[in-house]
Amino acid sequence: MEGAVIQVEAPAEVAVDHVFHTWSAQRAISQVKPVGAEGCWFWDGAGKRYLDFACQLVFTNLGYQHPALIAAITEQANRMCTLAPDFANDARSELAKLIAERAPGDLNYVFFTNAGTEANEHAIRMARLHTGRPKILSAYRSYHGATGGSITLTGDPRRWGSEPGIPSVVHYFGPYLYRSSFGAQTETEETVAALAHLREVVEFEGPASIAAIFLETIVGTNGVLVPPPGYLAGVRALCDEFGILMACDEVMVGFGRIGEWFAVDAWGVAPDLITFAKGVNSGYVPLGGVILSERIWQTFADRTYPGGLTYSGHPLACAAGVASIRVFEETHLLDHVRRLGSEVAEPRLRALMARHPSVGEVRGRGLFWAVELVKNRETREMLVPYNAAGAAKEPMNRVVAACRDLGLWPFSHFNRIHVAPALIITREELEDGISRLDQALAVADSYVEA
Repeated sequence: MEGAVIQVEAPAEVAVDHVFHTWSAQRAISQVKPVGAEGCWFWDGAGKRYLDFACQLVFTNLGYQHPALIAAITEQANRMCTLAPDFANDARSELAKLIAERAPGDLNYVFFTNAGTEANEHAIRMARLHTGRPKILSAYRSYHGATGGSITLTGDPRRWGSEPGIPSVVHYFGPYLYRSSFGAQTETEETVAALAHLREVVEFEGPASIAAIFLETIVGTNGVLVPPPGYLAGVRALCDEFGILMACDEVMVGFGRIGEWFAVDAWGVAPDLITFAKGVNSGYVPLGGVILSERIWQTFADRTYPGGLTYSGHPLACAAGVASIRVFEETHLLDHVRRLGSEVAEPRLRALMARHPSVGEVRGRGLFWAVELVKNRETREMLVPYNAAGAAKEPMNRVVAACRDLGLWPFSHFNRIHVAPALIITREELEDGISRLDQALAVADSYVEA
């Protein structure tokens, strides 16, 4: 990809002395400091190049320094850098139109936020106000953000340090056949059991008290858990039966990650709310939002919605979003993602599983995959314990270090390596990255127990 290459100085003392870092014990910070990036690659001051298989935090869908996004931001900055949300803005209106045209069903309106966590906060509020009900159901294996409401929705251990959270949030088990909570042996059994479990939770919590069921269309950080056939349709039917809203968090999988504008399209399901961020403009300027259905919009047609943000629909962010959608269409990027997923990612990653006894399962779709590492395939014991800390994390730390030594920047969580490169990645780059991962997995194999 041609375009400007960013070159910045990043003195170590600046980061160490004054930045309070996210999700970290501050004295334990150790960072790579990129000084340049282009396409799917970044490099440090010593010239070490990394093929980014994490897409940063799964958001640089169009890669680094994409010329169309830079041009759009520059052109918008030259015209008007910023504007409050109570003024009309052409970039904001155009992006809302483009998103609504690509959203499923009658999701025709967009409320812009600055990030995915805020999008989920407002989706909670919209659901409660629309239904007049207090309760929200959310899966245990989930991440929805780190602000007050979204961290309560989150089902993984990142929630624990922020409890007590907002009231009336109830967690349930979603489908995960490899580690089925229901003893299922097939996808069909997992779908049936997971839906029966969710129905039971709804019945015990009181259907008339439940505003919405929240779920990640494909669970992201917590495992790249692709829903089995029939599950999303079953959730939709359950919601319709009891007048509950279906809210899909597509912050990580929206805008092309699996080769669809929105992941729900792969299953032909239209929720009532979709939250998004990340890939909408590859994170070039912070942007997120909620796409809401016609009937939820009608609730606030003549009634004030009690919420807003100073930077809602920021012109620079929206200009980048408009440019991103145009790039997707001009380059047929969704087709590219589907093709690479089926022709390269899936067969090459399944070949890794055949070669490495530490690989318990490979799963995913498009350019979103998880390689789950185990000590024993028969027992499925995780390579590191759930939520491991300290010395217990050593095996995964060594696998990640091996990837980085080989010039591959992986996304890792618990006992998994996730493959989530920029969507513009070439076939050759994707094959190269998987080959580097292949080499690094020799470290995981050394922990396999006979």
